Amino acid sequence: MATNTGLSRSGTPAGAVPDRLTHAVAAPAAAISESVAQAYAGSAHLRARLAAAGITQAEVRAGVELSRLPFTTKADLRDTPVGDYAAVPAREICRVHASSGTTGRRTVVAYTRRDVDDWMEMLVRCYRYAGLGIGDRIQVAVGYGLWTAGIGFQEAAERLGATVIPTGPGNIEIQFEMAQELRSTALCATSSFALLLAELVDRRQLRPRLALRTGIFGSERWGEGLRRRIESLLGVRTFDLYGMTELWGPGAGVECARHDGIHVWADYFHLEIVDPVTLRPAPAGTPGEIVVTTLTKQATPLVRYRTGDLSHLYLQPCPCGSPYPRIGRIRGRVDDQLKIRGVIVLPTLIDQVLSEVDDAGPEYQLHVQRTADGRETATVRVEADDRRGLREELAQRLRSGFGIRFDVDVVSPGSLPRSERKTRRVFDNREP
Repeated sequence: MATNTGLSRSGTPAGAVPDRLTHAVAAPAAAISESVAQAYAGSAHLRARLAAAGITQAEVRAGVELSRLPFTTKADLRDTPVGDYAAVPAREICRVHASSGTTGRRTVVAYTRRDVDDWMEMLVRCYRYAGLGIGDRIQVAVGYGLWTAGIGFQEAAERLGATVIPTGPGNIEIQFEMAQELRSTALCATSSFALLLAELVDRRQLRPRLALRTGIFGSERWGEGLRRRIESLLGVRTFDLYGMTELWGPGAGVECARHDGIHVWADYFHLEIVDPVTLRPAPAGTPGEIVVTTLTKQATPLVRYRTGDLSHLYLQPCPCGSPYPRIGRIRGRVDDQLKIRGVIVLPTLIDQVLSEVDDAGPEYQLHVQRTADGRETATVRVEADDRRGLREELAQRLRSGFGIRFDVDVVSPGSLPRSERKTRRVFDNREP
């Protein structure tokens, strides 16, 4: 594995292209067929799913068309015992992780030794795309334990050749103590926690004492307004990381230095964008739901797995020279969508509206209620210095963007809650 960092002279992120890339991109059908055949042979659950879809063992061996494969969902993983879903014998499972359970019951995922190695290769690649390498000191301020983030970021940083500072989430004073004493150059965190740290750095005037230059943030969606605020207060260049527990963990994709979309690792999984209602392929460039089929995953393979994440595929290769395809930054989740007065509202679009208005802060809350007479109301509570006309401007932009009226409540900067993990921004208080 190469040890250089940043971009090569050709503009391609250094150390990013393993030998299997040409095969995976040039002939994805063969790679998909091989992966599905292994999943069919090893996983009792996936074998039953394929059989229920009318796909025979002979067809699997011959290579079945991707469009004929059934979709699988979080419920398939969440409601199936690990031993029934796993495609390898129990003795080959070296580790398990579980999701945070934000949207329901925790999802438990198993790993073989090769699964862990593949995951680390992807995360190392992410670090390199962010310009990190030997000599960097990476402060890992995310959760440890069953979660994939802490141990994943740490082990990958060690394989990169960097120094790891495993502070975990929270512990504000320890974060600052370690960042100053050990001269941390990079921070791995949720964007919510990064904002909290950035505002405290600004309040305490700590910028001159810090060596931070890079922030790698994942686990939740975050908009350009939040990026600008974190970068301006903390003095770092930020990179949006994609991943989920089911898809190994953090590190399934990352922005390059151009910050124009997220590169996803097509040598490890095949990605589709489908209409979340019809489940038909969405045209390139059109937003839809991300569906993934893993190509190398052994213990917990995914076959046309509906991630619930909303994004789009870029039509053109990235000018950075990377051979990996790009998706747009996550717009939200299928289960994030709200219907207010008959109109579908995607909360992430509120981020976009706020980022376009001077003086409006990136932190907000959306409160939806139903009055006694049955009317639905939607209030956006946003942090800002309440200049003259700001409420009216925000209300007009929100109405233009969504087609319905929003009430706007401007609150003082810093008054909305900050979180050490993920920040809750949507409060649907309507009775079922």
